Amino acid sequence: MIRRFVDRGAIVAAYVGIGMAITMAISFLLVIPIGPAYVLLSVPGGMIIGYYANARSARLRGAWRRILPNALLAGTVTGLTLAILLLGTKALFFYGDSGYPDFNRTDAGGVAFGETCVTGADCVYHRYVKAQPQDIANAGVTDAASFSTVYWNEQFSAARLLLGATTGAALLGGFLFGIAGPRRNTALPNAAAARA
Repeated sequence: MIRRFVDRGAIVAAYVGIGMAITMAISFLLVIPIGPAYVLLSVPGGMIIGYYANARSARLRGAWRRILPNALLAGTVTGLTLAILLLGTKALFFYGDSGYPDFNRTDAGGVAFGETCVTGADCVYHRYVKAQPQDIANAGVTDAASFSTVYWNEQFSAARLLLGATTGAALLGGFLFGIAGPRRNTALPNAAAARA
């Protein structure tokens, strides 16, 4: 059914986009956690995948009825993967935060000392209060529940941004393919062929 609207090469490109998104997530969410780099790289990644979807499909310049849907499919799948991986990674660290080493510490005898927090949202909230007290106060956050609402609203906004930026960039990549991609080979006239 989907092959009526897009080429097989675009479906392959969508799988390549999933792999690219996984690589970006591992690199910029887990190994070196730089969230802004993850978002910024979604734009060139989207452009490349939109262009690649049509190159992989062996499309020719100007075949817009297939070029743009090919780019749209590959870009949307890549953007969705980036967004899902962002939310999944954030959820892993949000709900798994035990507070250590700032909170919930014990001495050599196993006796708790210092500040404590409940694993999950409460520990993340306490970390933010400790690191950015003024920002937390300005946001109107007063407890772990209100912090969770603000935190997840920001994460879902970032996920929507990733989806939109990647899909838009993929369409731009498809557009660039449509105007600069390979041309149709035209047969040489007989006289020119004879001279060659």
